Amino acid sequence: MPLTRADVARRLEEENVRFLRLQFSDILGQNKNVEVPASQFEKALDGEMMFDGSSVQGFARIEESDMLLRPDFDTFLVFPSIIEGDERGKVARLICDIDLPDGSPFTGDPRYVLKQQIARLKALGFDDLYAGPEPEFFLFHRDANGAPTTLTNDAAGYFDLAPVDLGEEARRDMVNALVEMGFEIEAAHHEVAPGQHEIDFKYGPALATADNIATFRLVVKRIAMKHNLHATFMPKPVAGINGSGMHVHLSVFQNGANAFYDPSAEHQFSHTAMNWIAGLLEHASGMVAITNPTVNSYKRLTPGYEAPTNIAWSASNRSAMIRIPARRGVGTRCELRMPDPSCNPYLALAAMLAAGLDGIERDLTPPPAIQRNIFEMSVRDRRKYKIRELPGTLREAIGALRKDRVIRAALGEHVFDKFVDAKELEFDAYRISVHAWELEQYLAEY
Repeated sequence: MPLTRADVARRLEEENVRFLRLQFSDILGQNKNVEVPASQFEKALDGEMMFDGSSVQGFARIEESDMLLRPDFDTFLVFPSIIEGDERGKVARLICDIDLPDGSPFTGDPRYVLKQQIARLKALGFDDLYAGPEPEFFLFHRDANGAPTTLTNDAAGYFDLAPVDLGEEARRDMVNALVEMGFEIEAAHHEVAPGQHEIDFKYGPALATADNIATFRLVVKRIAMKHNLHATFMPKPVAGINGSGMHVHLSVFQNGANAFYDPSAEHQFSHTAMNWIAGLLEHASGMVAITNPTVNSYKRLTPGYEAPTNIAWSASNRSAMIRIPARRGVGTRCELRMPDPSCNPYLALAAMLAAGLDGIERDLTPPPAIQRNIFEMSVRDRRKYKIRELPGTLREAIGALRKDRVIRAALGEHVFDKFVDAKELEFDAYRISVHAWELEQYLAEY
């Protein structure tokens, strides 16, 4: 049952909560919050807390700065003591939608953007998009001043155990905290690269999943600090080893059943599922600016490190951008493998929805599935199978996004303009910087 205002007010009192965080996301996906003491709980629950939107990345100009925080009561939770501690009193959290002073929704709110795409899906007769993310992250040592380094805290590999896996205790604390907060954790393990980890939580409706990703990143970073470690979701923090991805498993439900499953179809994948895959492939180049939004993201999307670089799908191999896991029935799904955990989860899922919906609405058909290892195919073979490459830099990705009317429309004019402005500034700052590689390569030589 959905939580009501009365439910939240009662729990705040019963659990003796002293501080309430009103959490939201900026346009780049960074968690923001306004924290209020118990004396302001009534005002906060009524959606009357105001903040300065001009101080938030991508929100508003100074002359349009006043904005309201409208809490979503279903997102209420009390932080475990391992995260916040009880010395100054318990801390609870509500994720908020952003309203303008007249009560209308702010179109630049990333959560609003996702809710609009969910509404489009439901208008077509579907229940919801279900998404299951697999966020990866690194644990690094901190230096004597507490600043993060790129020194990993172990030299372990895929599925290794302690004592080789030195992040095990921190990872268990993360899992315990997440479980206490209501997450259903499915697996936690060491990943391929030294110091790299993955914690998977159960799939859920798109909006709840985006909220969970935002919460997950907060919890992982806070627990890492308790262990004097730095957790980073930067896609490629160390050259020469695998980067961190966030594969997302996607399925659409209709009338309580998985609309991707058809036992009589090829691969037991329904016509709707094939439309969805075709839409993701059609809009991959424009979508990648949202799912892989940093300069560093494209250091991960290179051959040789298990990250996809080609726009293709497969019913088996993991070199393709989209893979179809073997499970069928209610678990039928497609796995989108290029996103990374630096993305804004609300905008990323909105872009995926927009692409898939375009495939359904236009009844698109994907090219044949590729069963060979794409990394080992010749240029001639890739041309034969019409396999395109993903953009190789953030600048290329932004250029593709500019041309993609479907993804642009899904973002809305405000978010598109502010996002592109921010990313063009980011790429330009990167372009004009002098990097260590250039000094090593050229300083003595010339």
